[in-house]
Amino acid sequence: MTPINLALYQPEIPQNTGAAMRLTACLGMTLDIIEPTGFAWDEAKIRRSAMDYIDFVKLKKHADWNAFRAAYPDRRIILMTTKSDQSYLDFKFQAGDILLAGQESAGAPTFVHESVDSRITIPMASGPRSLNVVNACAMILGEASRQVQLAEKQFKNV
Repeated sequence: MTPINLALYQPEIPQNTGAAMRLTACLGMTLDIIEPTGFAWDEAKIRRSAMDYIDFVKLKKHADWNAFRAAYPDRRIILMTTKSDQSYLDFKFQAGDILLAGQESAGAPTFVHESVDSRITIPMASGPRSLNVVNACAMILGEASRQVQLAEKQFKNV
């Protein structure tokens, strides 16, 4: 089974990147960082944000969007965005999916929206703009993992 990855498109806040590192380390997933980042990639600061979890992080950095896409030509890219009507609760996740989060301040640019395989959102109450990016990632990764693990168990029982 190809595991699910989490990808951050040009992250801007090092603390969120550190929290994403901790999240993926605990779930045994790869974290892809699509550069450039909105902060200097300072190993000491990143290590401080990710704490001792950094030793468990499977991290892949990509110079830009094209390098990221070239690294995964055969995998589905699922954009997590507020600009979609497709609820993540009604989406069928598959082993090998890569869940992509946009920038904290701006989301993902139009060309990214146009080149991904699917776009999903978290249904929210009217009023607030969005959740913290890592909170949103955790919710959706949890559901994606649940679906993939359930499908794997069903396959083994056939």
